[in-house]
Amino acid sequence: MLGGYWDSVAGKLADRFLALSSQALVFWTGGLLAWAIARGGVRGLDGPERRLAGYSAPGQVAVLVVALLLVAASAIAVRRLTFPVLRLLEGYWPWPAGPLRDRLITSGERRAREARDELQELAGPVRDGTATRQQRDRYVRLDARLRQMPTTSRLLPTPIGNILRAAESRPADKYGLDPVSLWPHLWLVMPDTARQELAGARDALDSSVSAVIWSLLFIAFAVWSPWAVAAGLGVAALTLLVWVPARAATFATLVETAFDLYRQDLYVQLRWPLPATPHDERGEGRRVTTYLVRGSDADTPVFTSASSAGESTRQEAEAGRDAAQPDGVPQEDRDQPG
Repeated sequence: MLGGYWDSVAGKLADRFLALSSQALVFWTGGLLAWAIARGGVRGLDGPERRLAGYSAPGQVAVLVVALLLVAASAIAVRRLTFPVLRLLEGYWPWPAGPLRDRLITSGERRAREARDELQELAGPVRDGTATRQQRDRYVRLDARLRQMPTTSRLLPTPIGNILRAAESRPADKYGLDPVSLWPHLWLVMPDTARQELAGARDALDSSVSAVIWSLLFIAFAVWSPWAVAAGLGVAALTLLVWVPARAATFATLVETAFDLYRQDLYVQLRWPLPATPHDERGEGRRVTTYLVRGSDADTPVFTSASSAGESTRQEAEAGRDAAQPDGVPQEDRDQPG
């Protein structure tokens, strides 16, 4: 019984170690390879291998444990750097970089304005069906680009920052809910599946940022092999241009979707009356944000009972599903192509 328990614990620890230290293992393996090349290639490893073989079994275990601890400690250290580095990648720079930040934001405002103007010009032909294939493709690309940008007043100097800032600002624009202030509240009312998806997306984003850190640290091995500079800079550039923006876009989409799907649960838990129309929702969302951030002693709104609010939400959801289905046509049949 206990043997099975400890086997399970060991398996979980091993999985956790691999999840935390996979990039660190690649980093140190690459460093070992650079050191070996500097000493004549793979043959350079013969000396350390012979010394390790000369140790007793406990000595070999001790060396292995020290190596694993080094890998784990370096992985934890880089993980701690992930958040501040992500902030830098978003464009939250110290004051000496203020002029550069302002120039990049101004340039971003100009590009966003030009993209919106072009999108408006293409919207007419696309709507009436007279657009060419190139115009439709261009319309889709512009629309996707603008969806990854916040309003002009909220622009940041980097694409990564704008992707994440758009996710932070769009719920406020649509529903009046400030996602930065209300995220802990929404997180606690979301179902486990949604939280797992969001946690996985955030972990993927953090992993991509840590990959940038490891790539830049890899340049230090240039003291043994000059190719480490090219490898480190190449991987860092590829990660910054492709991997990090893609992971940021996925996380941003899930954050916005969480507000789209679960904001009513927040109203229900607060016993706050549900807004009747989209126009009303923006105003109520701002009131909810103020209430949760600063409190209120106002006489309105009158809180609903928890049971009636929950029942109202359930009935509205069922009514929405019924209205979305044509009479007599099951959902699964309507989803079939052709």
